[in-house]
Amino acid sequence: MLKRWSLLCTLLMFLSARAQHNYVAPSDPLVQAKLEQWQDLKFGLFMHWGTYSQWGVVESWSICPEDEGWTQRKGPYAASYFEYKKAYENLQGTFNPGNFHPEKWAQAARDAGMKYVVFTTKHHDGFCMFDTHQTDYRVTSPHTPFSANPRSNIAREVFEAFRQQHFLTGAYFSKPDWHNENYWWPYFPPKDRNVNYDPAKYPQKWEAFKQFTFNQIEELMTGYGKMDILWLDGGWVRPLESVDPSVEWQKSITYNQDIDMKKIAAMARSHQPGLLVVDRSVGGAFENYQTPEQEVPEKPLAFPWETCMTMGNSWSFVPGDHYKSSHELIQLLVKVVSRGGNFLLNIGPGPDGDWDSTAYTRLREIGDWMKINGEGIYASRSVAPYSYKNCYFTQSRDGAKGYAFYLAEGPEVLLDKEVILEGFLPPPGTKISLLGYSQPIPWKAEGNRLTLKIPGSLQHKPVARHAAVFRFIYPTRH
Repeated sequence: MLKRWSLLCTLLMFLSARAQHNYVAPSDPLVQAKLEQWQDLKFGLFMHWGTYSQWGVVESWSICPEDEGWTQRKGPYAASYFEYKKAYENLQGTFNPGNFHPEKWAQAARDAGMKYVVFTTKHHDGFCMFDTHQTDYRVTSPHTPFSANPRSNIAREVFEAFRQQHFLTGAYFSKPDWHNENYWWPYFPPKDRNVNYDPAKYPQKWEAFKQFTFNQIEELMTGYGKMDILWLDGGWVRPLESVDPSVEWQKSITYNQDIDMKKIAAMARSHQPGLLVVDRSVGGAFENYQTPEQEVPEKPLAFPWETCMTMGNSWSFVPGDHYKSSHELIQLLVKVVSRGGNFLLNIGPGPDGDWDSTAYTRLREIGDWMKINGEGIYASRSVAPYSYKNCYFTQSRDGAKGYAFYLAEGPEVLLDKEVILEGFLPPPGTKISLLGYSQPIPWKAEGNRLTLKIPGSLQHKPVARHAAVFRFIYPTRH
């Protein structure tokens, strides 16, 4: 009954949200299989890294002439936009991260229980962290000191290091390119994040930009090993008819910025069969999963999704950044997974090529928790009622097991003699235990109320850190 009710709720939400979010399920069997594999992984690593790490400023946005909090210029060049942009682009000439050892990142991420990685091959500023042949504004250019390093093709090194730890790999790629003269044409000053000329009036320039984008993505799909995800950012580069004027940031999109995603996706999958394409915020056939940013949906979404969120306050490296506690991060992971999503957690490497030591500490602490409790996370699916007070629920993909995550207010979980749940009723014959312990947990159900009777040996003492997990093994059906 529990599984049937969950499927009914999911179907109803799917029918409602499909219309709202324009999600189109992939029809390619290879993409379908990859999407299901990705949904089982649940926990991934995101990395925003570029020359901007040397200034410790927000990635790319400080060169965007919009009056928003995250675009504010700082430092000695801030008074003049054009001087600032020139100085920003000159950071290429000092970028030399001598402590770049991606194997260290991959090992720390694996020990934390992460299963896939998404790396910024190019952000909006246009600086390429891969060996593109389309521009000299790249990490392997002679103008970049790090080009002399045998590991200068940073994206390739990152992907190879993580594949050796059995990660799925994803290439973040910005569709807008604020360095490219066919996107921000120097004839006009940039006005905002969008293309600064009318593509319909200057079609040759827009065609040149489309070809540039196509060529760069093809480079990533052919020269960097097996690729599982193409994670496309910059959702204002889109067909004009797809703009939703009720979304505040889309109101500034006045030009048709269609880059022919059908052609790009077909090319990419011809080289990488089964590739997941994430044309984020655009919807339709080329957004195979959606990506709520810095938030956890209150209810399950009706389509595949991941929350992308920063471990600190910033996507990019900022000296002295405040990092979320392991307590908060573990509970965020639980909440995301209970709603049926994946959790993509971002860490911004510094200009020396390494993470802040706090990031390693957080990952180690998350890993200690995952070693005991990960079975309720991986390959799980959402199940009604999803949460009750401080408890969050998941079930195994086959519906044979259920899990109740009991979230602690402080760093340690202390249990009284009973735990009361409502709406999460197992069938007769279910066996319940606490992950990490062998004692069975007696239980009784009355109406819509489930009472777990905690053995005396587990009462009033720390039984877990951050969250304890009750496992429900349902009776075998014949």
